[in-house]
Amino acid sequence: MKPRTIKFKRASLMAAVIAMATAAAGCASGGPYPLDTLSPKSDLTRSILNLFKEVTILDSIVLIVVIVAMIGAIFVYSSREGDPGEPSAMHSDVTLEMLWTVIPALILVAITVPTVHTIIRTQPDKWPAETLEVKVIAHQWWWEFEYPSLGVVTADEVHIPADRTIHFAMTSKDVIHSFFMPSIGGKRDVVPGQENQITLKADTPGEYYGQCTEFCGTSHANMRFRVFVDTPADFDKWVAHQNEPPVRPTDGAAAAGAKIWADAPCAICHTIKGVSGFSKDYTYGFRGPDLTHFGSRGTMAGSMLKNTPENVALWIKNPDAVKPGANMPTLGLDGEDLNDLVAYLESLK
Repeated sequence: MKPRTIKFKRASLMAAVIAMATAAAGCASGGPYPLDTLSPKSDLTRSILNLFKEVTILDSIVLIVVIVAMIGAIFVYSSREGDPGEPSAMHSDVTLEMLWTVIPALILVAITVPTVHTIIRTQPDKWPAETLEVKVIAHQWWWEFEYPSLGVVTADEVHIPADRTIHFAMTSKDVIHSFFMPSIGGKRDVVPGQENQITLKADTPGEYYGQCTEFCGTSHANMRFRVFVDTPADFDKWVAHQNEPPVRPTDGAAAAGAKIWADAPCAICHTIKGVSGFSKDYTYGFRGPDLTHFGSRGTMAGSMLKNTPENVALWIKNPDAVKPGANMPTLGLDGEDLNDLVAYLESLK
């Protein structure tokens, strides 16, 4: 096979690989996907996407220049078999060496400046007076959300009002986790003994997915959560409902389940306001999710299961089978006792 034919095939193969990579990148922007970084729904994610586009355009220009230079080197400046080569008397080219030093430095500056500007703009030291603080506490393997100014505590589902600045203050109770809500607020590591922060303003009401993205143990992949961006009126209704006392059933299966709750070890780890739970220092009564309004949540078990009676029964009967390594013990409940306890939990609307 002739050398020119070999070079042409190599160049064609490289062009095909580049084309496929570009097509794959284009397909990634099609959606919708549960964890979609290309569909921003807040000022923070929109700034990150704009930065991504700027850097991608710059990278594409560099890629085009490199491909053009490569094709020129292959088809224009390369020698052919049998062609005599002329020896060069030049030992170095100062101009060329300066260019391939200065140009990459300018490219790095062109990337660094907008990156630093975005970081400064999206991570302020001060927030507006109306900012809502949400404390995020990571556990193996579930998320706790606390609203200090509203007196609300929930798990695995966080509600925030649209068009209002939200300040997430994050820490961990065990190992390093990572708080990732791609459509709403990017990603931050959640570290024991350290408070990391995300500040944003969501602008599109809806339900969005989140995920832990730092390997944190056996059920790392099952450590999920949901973000609900509500209209201000809907958020106020949700807060008012969360501050209502829990349902106290007086008859039927739910009432029988309330008695089972009181007799079983559930109250050692879970809080139901006014029923169980004594402190919030994690020494007693609050090691597991707050279940005060458990029945009103759409998901459970680290947001990996829909909150249905069947799934609640499955979880209580054998938590480790649903989420390997779960810290919740098997209670040994079955039959009517299990059904009554499920009825009570589902009544906590």
